[in-house]
Amino acid sequence: MTLLFVFTMILFEEFSRRTRGYEDIAPEQATRVINHDDAVLLDVRDDKEYRQDGHINDSIHIPLGDLQRRMEELDKYKGKPVIAYCRSGHRSRGALSMLKREGFETLYNLGGGIMAWQNANLPVSRKK
Repeated sequence: MTLLFVFTMILFEEFSRRTRGYEDIAPEQATRVINHDDAVLLDVRDDKEYRQDGHINDSIHIPLGDLQRRMEELDKYKGKPVIAYCRSGHRSRGALSMLKREGFETLYNLGGGIMAWQNANLPVSRKK
């Protein structure tokens, strides 16, 4: 019975991953996508978090609440992979759903958000 439950959960997760249009990736995987596929980083945290906690270098900062209104700023990146992140990886999922509806195809969620990035001892910048 336990094996059947585990198998069902694996199938459900794979189905969800394919239908939602993005994949959760760890910080180490994100660095590979950034370096090898020229991915764009999208920081969807609010301004206060962005200033206090720092951000990943070269990321584009558009708070989640402003994303729909500012979507055209990202149009030039539709052909590139986009990695969205927030503090813990939850709000960025909403951003990715919006991007998917707007026609972005290769989308990733930084699992664990900026906290996971920092826990992996990867660099952050505090400069605006």
